[in-house]
Amino acid sequence: MTKLGRILVIISIVAATSWAQGFHVESWATKLEAKQETVTNLQFYFHDTLSGKNPSAIRVAQAADTEKSPTLFGALLMADDPLTESPDPNSKLLGRAQGLYGSAGQTELVLMMAMNFCFTDGIFNGSSISILGKNSALNPVREMPIVGGTGLFRLARGYALAKTHWIDITTGDAIVGYNVTIVH
Repeated sequence: MTKLGRILVIISIVAATSWAQGFHVESWATKLEAKQETVTNLQFYFHDTLSGKNPSAIRVAQAADTEKSPTLFGALLMADDPLTESPDPNSKLLGRAQGLYGSAGQTELVLMMAMNFCFTDGIFNGSSISILGKNSALNPVREMPIVGGTGLFRLARGYALAKTHWIDITTGDAIVGYNVTIVH
């Protein structure tokens, strides 16, 4: 290594060490402690309502030709859907599915989902998981990746299996069962 190369390496090491020594965790930030990983399985129901006076999902954008497409290709919806204990909309509220999904298939009904499942009940109150991926909506069972989480699910990974429990083809309203496996 040349003399200049060695000098640059030494300067880099000194600068990195000085920066790390001056860095501290603010009092509002919780330091992440190493812990044994846990696997959690949850089952709940997602209620996506596009119709009525108070829909839980609304179209926020679309392409010029979306209405001509049999799959509504290019439609983008924002959602704040209830997550409940059973398929009954009046069953215990466990949380909310907040995020967006869009029609990403030209020839088949495929949704691209970017959704946070935010839990508001029990030991998971205040924790969330993030789902990002393809939802082949007409398949009997769909698998989507869990790519992160917060609270008790910090650093989460895993998968979500979704199965349509009920759908109204006219309105698009649907109740979808979710079975999720979370490693955190």
